[in-house]
Amino acid sequence: MFGKRSGTDTDFRAPKPGAVSPEPVAAPAPTVSRAPPPPAVASPPLAPIKAPPPPPMENRRSDNYYEVKATIFGALIEAIDLAQLAKLDSESAREEIRDIVNEIIAIKNIVMSIAEQEELLDDICNDVLGYGPLEPLLSRDDIADIMVNGANTVYIEVAGKIQRTGIRFRDNQQLLNICQRIVSQVGRRVDESSPICDARLADGSRVNAIVPPLSIDGPALTIRKFKKDKLTLDQLVKFGAISPEGAEILQIIGRVRCNVLISGGTGSGKTTLLNCLTNYIEHDERVITCEDAAELQLQQPHVVRLETRPPNIEGEGQVTMRELVRNCLRMRPERIIVGEVRGPEAFDLLQAMNTGHDGSMGTLHANNPREALSRCESMITMGGFSLPSRTIREMICASIDVIVQAARLRDGSRRITHITEVMGMEGDTIITQDIFVYDLIGEDANGKIIGRHRSTGIGRPKFWERARYYGDEKRLAAALDAAEVAPTK
Repeated sequence: MFGKRSGTDTDFRAPKPGAVSPEPVAAPAPTVSRAPPPPAVASPPLAPIKAPPPPPMENRRSDNYYEVKATIFGALIEAIDLAQLAKLDSESAREEIRDIVNEIIAIKNIVMSIAEQEELLDDICNDVLGYGPLEPLLSRDDIADIMVNGANTVYIEVAGKIQRTGIRFRDNQQLLNICQRIVSQVGRRVDESSPICDARLADGSRVNAIVPPLSIDGPALTIRKFKKDKLTLDQLVKFGAISPEGAEILQIIGRVRCNVLISGGTGSGKTTLLNCLTNYIEHDERVITCEDAAELQLQQPHVVRLETRPPNIEGEGQVTMRELVRNCLRMRPERIIVGEVRGPEAFDLLQAMNTGHDGSMGTLHANNPREALSRCESMITMGGFSLPSRTIREMICASIDVIVQAARLRDGSRRITHITEVMGMEGDTIITQDIFVYDLIGEDANGKIIGRHRSTGIGRPKFWERARYYGDEKRLAAALDAAEVAPTK
């Protein structure tokens, strides 16, 4: 009803002069002056709407649903005071909106079932208070990626497979509004003058938005969701991403302060693996993270999180990754963690690794450990550093101890395919040595990849002395001497 609810001393309907209060539809309550509701609109009944089935979701909403929703939404915006609504907590605001929408439905004589009405109420609450049609997807923990290609096309990735959903937006303007709502929460903007933006959600999920004129068919929004329950190395073993012996070696690598580069393709699990390795950093160490959009979820108490900043509307005020990494060196770090190395900051990270900040880590895009080293060299060269190739390679050898390679296989599964250490230089060539590798064996009747992780038989890796310094040489020897594990699916 349009009267005030108990416990609330403010009416959230926007009053207008000369408005006439309608008859109360329930127990008597104080009447409030407000704009008269729009005249009743005859609307055919909606097709029954069922609860979303397991993925893939089918397109179960007709155009009629969106017409009715637009009519009710317009009436809601005229009837509600958004400034007063903003003062309420989320739950109270939802209750206010639900009350008003229920009355609009009754006044307009819109025929729908209870289930249809509940879904419509949730949709409208999500539009006003949340991220609209994205809310049901963001609440699901089984989704890894959400890909919006314009208002009418939404894809998700579940269990390594991409599938289309039946979710759509009212129009491209609604999608653009949601993009702007997301990025504005971290002090960024996306519009025609600044059409590309990286941002994050409150839970750390990574967001990329690109809008017209660069995106031809409407705004394109990509969200890399993070699981609510953070993955650990033990869980990666359970999923078959690494063997128990390989996980033991990774734990030792994280604990004994090896400088680590995590390499992999898009969606291979680099950031997840980086989060897992940082679990083995001692709690008394000062850790500083540098990221384009803060998404790392370190559990240590002494963590300083830094984030780059794009230029403002006048083109000023930009803070690059390289400036963040250089500033880290003045902040008394014990470890520096770079979310993703993609440019000349590679030089500064290597300098930090080589000047007493052991145990620093970073990720980059590469298909194998050798290519990761080549990409480091290329990024330094493209940054304008006039150094001979041999000098850059010597710096890489002196800075990076271990490369961990992650891969996403064709069946959608993710595996750690290499644990490789950097040995040194032989002539002008960087020498590497595989400690653990993943061998592909074949696939089963369901198309799932079968393979196995195995030790390469290296007796003592280069970081053996470092492990002995920290008292972990026996654990390292046991893991290296372990027999090959059984094939994992």
